[in-house]
Amino acid sequence: MTEPIEIPQSFSEPSSVKGKRVVITGAGRGLGSVLAHAFSQAGALVALVARTEKDLKAVAGDLPGPSLALSGDVTDEDVNEAVADVAVAEWGGLDVWICNAGISPIVAGPRETRVSTWRRVLDVNLTGAFLGARAAARVMGDGGRLIFTGSVLGERPREGLAAYSASKAGLVGLAKGLALDLAPAGITVNVVAPGWFDSPMAEGWKNDPELSARIIGHTAQRRWGAPADLAGAYQFLASDASAFVTGTVLNVDGGYLLA
Repeated sequence: MTEPIEIPQSFSEPSSVKGKRVVITGAGRGLGSVLAHAFSQAGALVALVARTEKDLKAVAGDLPGPSLALSGDVTDEDVNEAVADVAVAEWGGLDVWICNAGISPIVAGPRETRVSTWRRVLDVNLTGAFLGARAAARVMGDGGRLIFTGSVLGERPREGLAAYSASKAGLVGLAKGLALDLAPAGITVNVVAPGWFDSPMAEGWKNDPELSARIIGHTAQRRWGAPADLAGAYQFLASDASAFVTGTVLNVDGGYLLA
């Protein structure tokens, strides 16, 4: 007779991030600022990172909980290391690092895309994530969480977005490799891949009736994502409830990759 499964005496609270010490890059605007508000409202301590100090201070000033505003370029190794050191100095440690900084898609064919543009997109979107993960892993202990912001465009590219799609597809490989490397330290590494959200990055598509109709036509739920649709995925991957989840891609796309 099969032995009954042992029922735990307690379970991790789903998506609880209360008291977590969280770094969010690209937090000065767009979906990054939404994540900052979501984590702060849920009781996390948040460190906001972006290039523009004015934007960071504006976001930080609206948050209900403790925060740090740290301006700098994620492509700079020293900036990432300094952010990790500040988190340790101010909070005594670091639990979650969300590599969210990214450059808006460049709409151009291969002949029209400058080599300097190609390199900049990969430098910010992919190398910046690696440098953030590298800095975070140095100071994180068991239970650390690394989360990359990917994109459905990494799996289903559109015309003129080769550089952006390549950078986001690269994040998946990076996350899987780091998940193997960092598992012995108790650190998980995952990707959240948003679909088409009503955000500043997608304004050009949303405001074009033909392009918007094509996107909606490929989205099973037949709507654009709202900012509130995204935060829960990050909070789950940042919480204790996701302790056995690593090296995965969580698509938050309303079924865009299905249709």
